[in-house]
Amino acid sequence: MKKFYNRLFMPVLLLLLCAFTAQAQGQISGKVTDAATGESLPGVSIQIKGTSRGTQTNGQGHYTIGGTTPATILVYTFMGKKPVEITVGGQTTIDVKLADDKHDLMEAVVIGYGTQKKKDVTGSIATITTKDFQKGSIQTPEQLILGKVAGVSITSNSGQPGVGSTIRIRGGSSLNASNDPLYVVDGVPFSGGGINGAPNPMVLLNPNDIESLTIMKDAAATAIYGSRASNGVIMITTKKGTSGRAKINFNTSFAVGKISKKIDVLSADDFRKYVDSLGTPAQKALMGNASTDWQKEIYRTGITTDNNLSISGAIKNIPYRVSGNFMNQSGVLITDNLKRSFLSVNLNPQFFDKHLKVNISAKGAITNAHYANQQAIINAVQFDPTQPVYDSSSPFGGYFEWYTKDAAGNVTLNPNAPRNPVSLIRMQDNNSEVKRSYGNIELDYKFHFLPELRANLNLGYDVSRGSGTTFVPANAGQAYTTAGQNNHFLQKINNKVGEFYLNYNKTFPGIKSNINALAGYGYYDNATTNYNYASFNAKGDTIVGSIPKFPFDIPRNTLISYYGRLIYTFDDKYIVQGSLRTDGSSRFAKENRWGVFPSAALTWRINRESFLKESKTLSDLKLRLSYGITGNQDGIANYSYMAIYSTSSNASMYQFGNNWYNMQAPAAYDKNIKWEQTATWNGGLDFAVLQDRLRGSVDVYYKKTKNLLNTVPIPIGSNFSNQILTNVGNIENKGIELNIGATPIQKGKLTWDVNFNLTYNNNKITNLTAVTDSSFVGNLTGGITGGTGQSIQIHSVGYNTFAFYVYKQVYDKNGKPLEGVYEDLNGDGIINQKDMYRYKSPAPKVFLGFSTQVTYDRWTLSTSLRASLGNYMYNNVASNFGVRRNILNPLGLLNNSTTDIYNTNFYNNQYQSDYYVQNASFLRMDNLTLGYDLGSLFKNTGHLRLNATCQNVFVITKYKGLDPELNGGIDYNLYPRSRTFVLGANLEF
Repeated sequence: MKKFYNRLFMPVLLLLLCAFTAQAQGQISGKVTDAATGESLPGVSIQIKGTSRGTQTNGQGHYTIGGTTPATILVYTFMGKKPVEITVGGQTTIDVKLADDKHDLMEAVVIGYGTQKKKDVTGSIATITTKDFQKGSIQTPEQLILGKVAGVSITSNSGQPGVGSTIRIRGGSSLNASNDPLYVVDGVPFSGGGINGAPNPMVLLNPNDIESLTIMKDAAATAIYGSRASNGVIMITTKKGTSGRAKINFNTSFAVGKISKKIDVLSADDFRKYVDSLGTPAQKALMGNASTDWQKEIYRTGITTDNNLSISGAIKNIPYRVSGNFMNQSGVLITDNLKRSFLSVNLNPQFFDKHLKVNISAKGAITNAHYANQQAIINAVQFDPTQPVYDSSSPFGGYFEWYTKDAAGNVTLNPNAPRNPVSLIRMQDNNSEVKRSYGNIELDYKFHFLPELRANLNLGYDVSRGSGTTFVPANAGQAYTTAGQNNHFLQKINNKVGEFYLNYNKTFPGIKSNINALAGYGYYDNATTNYNYASFNAKGDTIVGSIPKFPFDIPRNTLISYYGRLIYTFDDKYIVQGSLRTDGSSRFAKENRWGVFPSAALTWRINRESFLKESKTLSDLKLRLSYGITGNQDGIANYSYMAIYSTSSNASMYQFGNNWYNMQAPAAYDKNIKWEQTATWNGGLDFAVLQDRLRGSVDVYYKKTKNLLNTVPIPIGSNFSNQILTNVGNIENKGIELNIGATPIQKGKLTWDVNFNLTYNNNKITNLTAVTDSSFVGNLTGGITGGTGQSIQIHSVGYNTFAFYVYKQVYDKNGKPLEGVYEDLNGDGIINQKDMYRYKSPAPKVFLGFSTQVTYDRWTLSTSLRASLGNYMYNNVASNFGVRRNILNPLGLLNNSTTDIYNTNFYNNQYQSDYYVQNASFLRMDNLTLGYDLGSLFKNTGHLRLNATCQNVFVITKYKGLDPELNGGIDYNLYPRSRTFVLGANLEF
């Protein structure tokens, strides 16, 4: 009987214990929303304090977590929000509102080889995250931060699909080497070169995969990258997976773009009036009966679709993120098209009780492009508007061309006439396919016996393959003399990265100190294989003289680096940082192979001092001072220090007996060539008041480049060309940067955010020659179209880089320029080159950015504007076509002109007149976006947000040409930017 009771008692006792446990171990559910907007917050982390147990909110902000007791404390955290801790007590449902924590939003800042708390940053660094990215149809990463960062000028190179931008961080530091910043994507530095067949290598990155961009501007931030950092560093961090249940995000957009402005040319009626009034009978007879708007014929409405799908979550505690993208963009130039397919995989497992963190990233992209012949853009400006597009009797594919036919039926194209713009596009088939894959595996191990010490190994790769063909039929006017064209190209790029560093980071409370020390090694190998193919005509015949001597060539360079950094913090107020990097490059001879790049910085957190520590108004006040040296080797040839001989073409052969032989010609070289070096001073002040409702920074900088790569003349009679590239010269840049952010309104459902930045930069050349030469006016540059070998810019000591070099135009009493009449600036009574002067520069003195966003309930309205002041442009379109001689061409044809001919009435071209150097300052509204959050859908399993955007809304400028925003300062044959309307939707499950 006793055994019976024991057997009965034990199960009953277990049931009671289970019931008690079930009562004690409860389950909590609820929803997390944004305190300001009321929107649900997906991905919020909910952790049981003191344990590793937790969960995340779903796409609608809902969560459920079990295993709680009345004493359990739940911790709610989300990036950019203030964390909240709540004791469960007797609650079963807990809804939480998270407020913004703007100070914490950028708390973790990405720096070279690691991260750092923003409050401890010593360098000039700006980080832009997804919240502040530019809106609309975005094809390349740099478009995300357009106008967002002080000191960073971003100019789109054209309106072509997928084309890149010219980025200048605190002005250019070089004349002949690269002025582009170094890109580092998830720890993998990109080599910076282009890829054949791609309009821009950065188009092979998916902007929708980017979490943040960090721009490092001064030497304290960039010197850790040594010989590649003189032009700044842009660090791109992509999105990673997070723990919790799977989340699916689908983002789609549809965009329609049309050119907002055409070049002002004479209409067909105006053209006829001009020719009738000034032309000879023979010239009048050349006019046709059509009225053709050639620009209208070559442009169309561009359509872009962009679709992105991502899945993120965790499988057995292994966070993952997989994303895919397909973009199809048709340019506004007929037949222009770019398709991009993209796939990304990120895995972020942790092992050994989170002591070993592994980041595995692999990304791949394929672009297929059809390139329209952009020569049609400028031909549409000058082609006779009285001629038709098509001519049924034309032997050139049925398109009108300027040609003659003799009695025997032989056809002769006018070699001086422009080709039919529509024919240039329709009768050329230019296709490319580019494949690119890049990624890395990063192992970060925190030692068990010494957790303050970490070892980090990063192995990365970046490989690409670009191939394509250009086919032009034999009857096309553009290639009639060569019987067409059928060419092929192939390029393969293989870049490898290997880095290892040790990082020691420990706080010593007893002495109020923190030491963060890093030492590392890097190996970077970049190889490109260019396959050299002969040129063929449309019939498949080899074009004479096009057979290469070598089937392929492999330019290659290798960089080996040793680097270290020490950051010492005392009492959370005083921070000292020093770094040192030594680089050895195969681009230089052994004697100059290694360079040393140091930096030092000081930071004083003034608001931590006792007299400000208790301030309720001031939340941040920090003073930064830094100095450092960086280098530049990009843009330098791989073998420029070696003697190089070039094989002559088949048209330049030497005869020995009855045989003809190619000759070998030596090229001038400097065996002592080395990298440029840029020294930078920076002083900065960061501040935040009123609980970060008003925040900002001010930076003052001075940077000077020495050992400038410059072309200098060599003695006449040497067996070389008359110039050589060597290290001689100096450039300096001085500037001020201001960045202000404010939240004027944050009340209830209404929030208003404003951001403004201003940059003043002035550059000047301080030396160009190895010896003083008073007769040396400078190095001419900036070639223009028209005439023979004419340049419009010059590099001269004491002036801005790329200053315009022109004659000073004389005007009549009505303000009309007088043809060929210029001021005698030196007063010698003769107008010659000694009267030319340096006038203005393409670089703006001041550029500004402004963005604002208003959020009310579920509605969001935002806009971004930019302004550029003090930049000038040479209008090469007007100087080349806006003259009478162009319209009434003495070579047996008629050409159109820009309407500027009414202002000048020039008969001959006046290319060197400062009349054509025009003020190109502008104010541009980049976008205007309206968004609406529909909230939860599908029984709280989905979340939908809609938006509508107008890009390139308006431009205000005095510039008379097509667009005032153009890199380089010479306006000719510009692919116009379109005004684009975008509808987008973001759906999350």
